Amino acid sequence: MVIIRAFVFYIRVMHHPASKFLLPIVVFSQFAGTSLWFAGNAIINDIQPPSSEGFANITSIVQFGFIAGTLIFSLLTIADRFSASAVFFFSSLIAATSNLILIWLAKDIYWLMSLRFITGFFLAGIYPVGMKIAAENFPEKLGNALGFLVGALVFGTAFPHILRSQLQDLNWQNVLLFTSLLAFTGGILILAFIPHTKSKSISAIKLNTAFTVFQSSNFRSAAFGYFGHMWELYTFWAFIPFVLSVYNKIHASNINIAVWSFVIIASGGLGCILGGILSQKTGSKKIAFYSLLISGICCLFSPLIFNFGPAIFILILVIWGLTVVSDSPQFSTLVAQSAPAENKGTALTIVTSIGFAITIVSIQFLKLVSDNWKENSLILLLIGPVFGLLSLKKYLPAKITGR
Repeated sequence: MVIIRAFVFYIRVMHHPASKFLLPIVVFSQFAGTSLWFAGNAIINDIQPPSSEGFANITSIVQFGFIAGTLIFSLLTIADRFSASAVFFFSSLIAATSNLILIWLAKDIYWLMSLRFITGFFLAGIYPVGMKIAAENFPEKLGNALGFLVGALVFGTAFPHILRSQLQDLNWQNVLLFTSLLAFTGGILILAFIPHTKSKSISAIKLNTAFTVFQSSNFRSAAFGYFGHMWELYTFWAFIPFVLSVYNKIHASNINIAVWSFVIIASGGLGCILGGILSQKTGSKKIAFYSLLISGICCLFSPLIFNFGPAIFILILVIWGLTVVSDSPQFSTLVAQSAPAENKGTALTIVTSIGFAITIVSIQFLKLVSDNWKENSLILLLIGPVFGLLSLKKYLPAKITGR
């Protein structure tokens, strides 16, 4: 630990960047930390027989950990009471370590689930805390900043798939090693370069702070819109390899599942970035609305896409991947702008916690029906966009815009 502190001090003194470089540092660190998220999905076929249940369970246990972490972080107001940079660093360190240990213990199902839970728990100190760092450092262009930040999360989520593809030819142990080193590097960069926010650690803990933020009608509308979006998002991501494998079986085709899983998920990163840029002109509400509408249309017509040839099938999935997450940073922008300034970190964390709890229900629900419904099961994701669009209509952009 002494060596790390000395290294961080050296970087700060000798190479501290100008403010224009802060966003790229936060974006890269967010990408690095969240590359741990789906590392288990990328290797699951190497350690268990391929099945929709395997994809669902390995995703759900990380979500359970993340929900537990965000709930505890929000109840204890950790993101607002302590330095966001320090929270991000220590969370990255622990999450990366638990991911790395899987190299030796991944084939033991109990260790696999336990360590993925720990990784998910400490992702609570990476994803929402990264958003808080962005909200504090880029308040005037928050929609744009969060577009890049969530785009980094999307690329991080997709990254393990490309590591496992034939393009990289890495075995599953190297996937775990590389993502762990990447996450640790991201934590070091945040600790070294991002200004430490003033600590509120001397203030008393108020366990109800995480829920009093819902008293604002605008906050509720933005949060409920986000919840609808989350019903769809992670279930879609988790089942992409399964969807591609079903298509391969139906058509006796040989679509590269690892490569196209990466492309479909990673396209959402581009969607987040473009949505963030456009939000500076149109406002965050409009970007969130149309993104959710298009992804909802994809849900509605999903049973039909299996009838098309590979090129059209993949194109539709890429469009779906592009829009299924491009609303996420804009919902987070609306949430952050609707929350009290002193509780912004806690507000982002509790909304994220509830949103990810919803993903558990969605993933497990789809798992129950997917073996029988197969290509028809994705239409059940439509529940989320419909609920989200109805909630978002109640938001009043005249009071708070996405500019």
